[in-house]
Amino acid sequence: MAVTRSANATWRGNLLEGNGSVSSGTTEHLRDLPMSWNARTADPEGLTSPEELLAAAHASCFSMAMSNILAKAGFTAEQLDVNATVGADKRDAGWTVISSKLTVRGRVPGADQQAFQKAAEEAKDGCPISRALMGNVELTVEATLDQ
Repeated sequence: MAVTRSANATWRGNLLEGNGSVSSGTTEHLRDLPMSWNARTADPEGLTSPEELLAAAHASCFSMAMSNILAKAGFTAEQLDVNATVGADKRDAGWTVISSKLTVRGRVPGADQQAFQKAAEEAKDGCPISRALMGNVELTVEATLDQ
């Protein structure tokens, strides 16, 4: 069964001096988040950007995937703290998302570092957002199991 989610963006003005906002079209949780070109390429000054939203999507997707992989291996995560850092750079074709670095730290009773690392690698390669990025963006993961 396929699912769909949506978002809506509004932009006013030219690229360099304009501004806009983005909202979820599916839920009420993301509303009128302000964005600007400067927030994408320089100091965010409290505004968001598509790259930040991509990082949020990747971190949340990865955390769910890793939890599921651990469960299938017989472990229940007490907590997984995930950071996704999305990198973008100006290339010949223009500004391009070039990387997403995932960092996960977790408490998983009964698991050892090897099992935790294996689950992290599988989640990095298997979560839906990773699969959407794969082949276009460098994906890395650093996993630390707290004892």
